[in-house]
Amino acid sequence: MTQQEFLDENVFITESGTTINNDTTTLYFSEEAFAEILNKAEHYGVSIYDIKSTLNGEAGKSANHERYKKKATDSTWYRGVFKSFKNDQKGYLYAATYKVSKKLLSR
Repeated sequence: MTQQEFLDENVFITESGTTINNDTTTLYFSEEAFAEILNKAEHYGVSIYDIKSTLNGEAGKSANHERYKKKATDSTWYRGVFKSFKNDQKGYLYAATYKVSKKLLSR
């Protein structure tokens, strides 16, 4: 199984189902869908390296795990960033850079 297949089958499927493709390489999700994705990423131990937001097609805020001196699998950094972004601006769409471990892919 490839990383993309794992993400598509296990992480990106959400109850709210809201996915917006702003370009061909980045998937943006609504606030509700992204919250579900973060829960699944934490459950599976998926690394999240950075989070970026957009509003009305314009780039919003972004953050990287290195800035917070946390491992990419440490949910405290990405949950804190998401909460901060949500409180800062309603209506953001969110995207992240993910990595699924080889161990998880081999299951």
